[in-house]
Amino acid sequence: MTRIAPSILSADFAALGEDITKVAGDADWLHVDVMDGHFVPNLTIGPPVVKAIRRHSDMYLDCHLMMTNPGQYLEAFRAAGADSCSVHVEIGHTSELIDQMRALGLGVGLAVNPETPIDDCLPWLERIDLLLVMTVHPGFGGQSFMSEVVPKIARARHAIDADGHSVVLEVDGGIDSATAAAVAGAGAEMFVAGSAIFGHDDPAAAVRELRAAGDAARQPA
Repeated sequence: MTRIAPSILSADFAALGEDITKVAGDADWLHVDVMDGHFVPNLTIGPPVVKAIRRHSDMYLDCHLMMTNPGQYLEAFRAAGADSCSVHVEIGHTSELIDQMRALGLGVGLAVNPETPIDDCLPWLERIDLLLVMTVHPGFGGQSFMSEVVPKIARARHAIDADGHSVVLEVDGGIDSATAAAVAGAGAEMFVAGSAIFGHDDPAAAVRELRAAGDAARQPA
């Protein structure tokens, strides 16, 4: 079944707790986009906001670390209440970062940018819990879905299934009811969506619509 992780990047930060409550009953995870202004050209939030969310919610907090030096902050995110963190394969030191996350008791995610070959991630499938395939260039919300990434998703799905890995295949970027079918058909199971959910008049209904669109795309013709 399709799972949905609303991205708080598109929420109202002046009413963040209220926005989270709106989706809590329907969403599976909550996605926290962390940007450092170096790896991506934007600044967002850090462990203090994760700590505040954790006081407000018991949802699974999936933190996407778009950072050049995530290893310096993993312990702080864990202490703040993060359940999992995803680091980018592009920054290197992947083995060490996986070991560090495991030692901290974090779920281990590996993220990959649109222009990076998916083969760069495949050697790590036996050691991670989550593979996050970006369907936009990371850094800003509200971007248009990049359809050219769909074959990468399918390639990742094949590799996960072929070797029996227990890896969640997640997609992030431009995901809405229209693009959900493409990524679900390629094998993605966890959808990150920001503006499609928090820009909707009824965020909870938007979560349900996305899930239905993903599930429909998996049904046999």
